[in-house]
Amino acid sequence: MSGDDAADRPLWERSGPELKHLAEFRPEELYETVRQLCRQVSGEGAGGVSAARAVRRIVETLADTRSRDCAAFAVDIVGRLLPPEAMDREEADRLLRSVAAKLVKAQHLRDLEPLFGELPEEIECPAVEVRACLLGELALIGSGSGRRPLDAYAERLGEREHPLARLPRTRLDVEHRFTVRVRGLGSVKTAKQLRSRFPEVPPTDSGAVDGRRAGDVPDDGREKAAAQPFTTGGWARQPEARFFTLPSPLSPEDFNISFVKELPLDCMGGEGTRRGSALACATTPDDVLNELFSASYYGGVNGQGQGGAYARLYAWGSFYALMGLRVATPFSEAVRRAADYRWLRFMAYTDWFHHDTSDLAFAVLDPTRTRVAVLAATDTEADRDVLG
Repeated sequence: MSGDDAADRPLWERSGPELKHLAEFRPEELYETVRQLCRQVSGEGAGGVSAARAVRRIVETLADTRSRDCAAFAVDIVGRLLPPEAMDREEADRLLRSVAAKLVKAQHLRDLEPLFGELPEEIECPAVEVRACLLGELALIGSGSGRRPLDAYAERLGEREHPLARLPRTRLDVEHRFTVRVRGLGSVKTAKQLRSRFPEVPPTDSGAVDGRRAGDVPDDGREKAAAQPFTTGGWARQPEARFFTLPSPLSPEDFNISFVKELPLDCMGGEGTRRGSALACATTPDDVLNELFSASYYGGVNGQGQGGAYARLYAWGSFYALMGLRVATPFSEAVRRAADYRWLRFMAYTDWFHHDTSDLAFAVLDPTRTRVAVLAATDTEADRDVLG
């Protein structure tokens, strides 16, 4: 295509490098184009859909381009210009969170600070939400705390009880693996991989006896919170979150795969009928918390990542649910208590697990050794429509 032909195309149809060049040297043109597109957007018809896609391309390019103007334009687009009918709620949330993550990755903090000059009165609006996500993303890289405008904005969000405001403004040591991917340490798919990374806990006959004595304790709210990293991340199957009580304290040595196999779990149904033996390994709170974060941060194969701020919120919510903690429990207290729990990572060859993309299963024993939480999740590349 000739240069003249390329120049005649609408800005949103330009190639990635062309959009990037415009963002670097003429960001105001992209911003004005978005203003026009937003006037075209409607919730009905192909025109509205294509306009919304064009806005997405432009705003993400602006967010990814380092300059104060680009940062301000990107935040104004998702926070004010984009009409609510432009896309469904989930898609709009993902775009807003994606823009916040890109801004924190690409921009200097000094160019983000002016965005927090005005304190909000209400929190139920995109303009406040994008700034709350920015603060959440900054916390994950240990930045932003100590800057007066950001601190004041965070304090106001806390006063208005924004959900992200309850998270620490800095990254905790237990979160040291968040967003970190190490070559060779991907998802565990085989018993050999599990044994190579975690110490196996041997089975015991007495563990099986105690498993049969466990009583199921349904708790819809707690189950929903425990499963949220996987449901928001779009994993292929609804996770299984279950809670049990024991009539007397369980011996630590009996908290093993023999115990888990006797619990009335859907994910263990038919265990022993397929090739491969179930096993359980001891793990640590930071491993569990990281897996919960990653499930939502990266999203399932056919799902969508939720951005760092909300992935962190969902991970801690699940972690608290597994431990049976009140939401008001301080994070430092939760970390301290977590050391007194026993954490298992288990694997089973049953039809419930897909055994291809990602399988995760945890069991948690509380310090009284009379309460157990189990969380299992599975993901697959197979078409959702053919899944049972």
